[in-house]
Amino acid sequence: MRGHYVHAASVHMDPNADLGAPGAAVTLELCGSWDHVPPCPLAPHHTSPERNGRCVELRIVFAAEPALESEVRRRIGIALASGSLTGPDGVTTRWSLQGSNAAVLRDAEREQAIRIAAT
Repeated sequence: MRGHYVHAASVHMDPNADLGAPGAAVTLELCGSWDHVPPCPLAPHHTSPERNGRCVELRIVFAAEPALESEVRRRIGIALASGSLTGPDGVTTRWSLQGSNAAVLRDAEREQAIRIAAT
């Protein structure tokens, strides 16, 4: 049975940079493509970014078999540490990872976690 998890991260990026790029990088790392037919092959997930100037706080809610939790977190770390993503439009967005760690699932995220685990 899949567990429900959240990974929190903080990145610095230009205020006008594509806010969705770090999440797309996570999807690319976890799924092999950001444009794929569901379900996600390793771990269904959703990234919520919140910008405060140059600082962007990310919360990646994901569902995975407990034995795969550390692998999913490792891949999330790789994606965010990469520091850039070139989108399908050819535009490259860059960021600097400030920190990344396991976090506690918030009550507001619990329903979303249950939904994505069901996919």
